[in-house]
Amino acid sequence: MIAGVDFLHPGLLALLPLALLPWLARRAGALPYAHIGWLPPDPLGRAAGAALRLLASLLIATLIIALASPGRPESVELRTGRGAEIQLLIDRSRSMDERMLPSDWRSLSPHEIRHQTLSRGPIKSQAARELLSSFVAQRPDDRFAVSFFSASTLHVVPFTQHDEVVQAGIAAGGIHRGLSETDVGRALISAIGRFDNRPYSGSRIILLVSDGGARLDDDTRTAIRAGLERQRIALYWIYLKGFNRPDLDTPGEASEAIPEVALHRFFERLPTPYHAYQAQSPEDLAEAVADVGRQQNHPLDFEERIPRQDFGRAFVTAGLGLAGLLLVLGRWKLEAWS
Repeated sequence: MIAGVDFLHPGLLALLPLALLPWLARRAGALPYAHIGWLPPDPLGRAAGAALRLLASLLIATLIIALASPGRPESVELRTGRGAEIQLLIDRSRSMDERMLPSDWRSLSPHEIRHQTLSRGPIKSQAARELLSSFVAQRPDDRFAVSFFSASTLHVVPFTQHDEVVQAGIAAGGIHRGLSETDVGRALISAIGRFDNRPYSGSRIILLVSDGGARLDDDTRTAIRAGLERQRIALYWIYLKGFNRPDLDTPGEASEAIPEVALHRFFERLPTPYHAYQAQSPEDLAEAVADVGRQQNHPLDFEERIPRQDFGRAFVTAGLGLAGLLLVLGRWKLEAWS
């Protein structure tokens, strides 16, 4: 490595002495003068000859360096912004392909709501993806990871600040229909594990987007509680409530039998921050996403991996320019002597 520049094929640099070849060239053929001292001085011709040799040397050296593939090596830069490390954990079960309540559901009679929901309410998964996509676009300093879950968890995008990668990951959730089973506990444990071996640099959250709950066993509860506390992760749950589904704040001990309520009450007893949003319509969902954005806007230090930058193409371009200049000057010199 030379002054921050490395070479993929450094052995080719041993060919650089070939750049001296133009200076070793000798005039071919006999001179028409008996004594070279009889020739008149020609400073312009000597300067032109030296310039041509110099250009030829530079051309050879440039092409050899280009073949050695110079570049700036991969590096890691420490940057500071405002935002959070956000793990998007999105439910992709079959129920997410059902529809939400339409925007004007409050003006409908109880007999009309069910029919109107089935016919023109927005699809839950599609509405969630659209709003999350907008959420990501409005937060350039955040680092996002994207995961989908049903019976198992699929990690689509690792933590990154590259918006186009995150957007593609969110859009991938719209391919095909979801599965019938949902394992929220396993998904949360897997999402917490994505923060392992990452230096703590600021606010961390898991944004769970789901329309269902679960009754978790003791081992799963312990793993989730310990993981969130160890990694200092805040949990946000956007509960997409469907038609005739229970409210998270349903009172009474009997409501513990309802999976959504049981899961919500477990989250409320976590030692780390937790906030639930109950979204029945697109407007509720939009407000929930916006509120998460308002709350998570703290200083964030993060490392950005800068890929290797190749300089070989620039040297090839320079070599082509030198070759063209040599051809022009060589033609001009021949015409001048003819």
